Amino acid sequence: MITAIDAAKVFDTILSIPGMNETVKIDLKISRKNVLLLSHLIEDGLKLREGSSILLEGVGEQGKSELESLSEEFLQKAGLIELHEKLAGISASVKD
Repeated sequence: MITAIDAAKVFDTILSIPGMNETVKIDLKISRKNVLLLSHLIEDGLKLREGSSILLEGVGEQGKSELESLSEEFLQKAGLIELHEKLAGISASVKD
């Protein structure tokens, strides 16, 4: 069985492979619905509690910030920022 420390080392090794920090252009056409869902998944994934994702723990604050920016860019390009904010407000009120 692999331990959490061993898994963290594997993920860290993969993320440090030469070329992993290079930017890539992705021509992606997806529905607005999927943009909204993807953005929600990114935000929820970044809110995971410490210890729940070995991969995200190894990413660091800069990587998390880049993912947040990517999510924001998706919403902006799809024209969904305002809708996303309103849906987030509704979700927050339901949790209370």
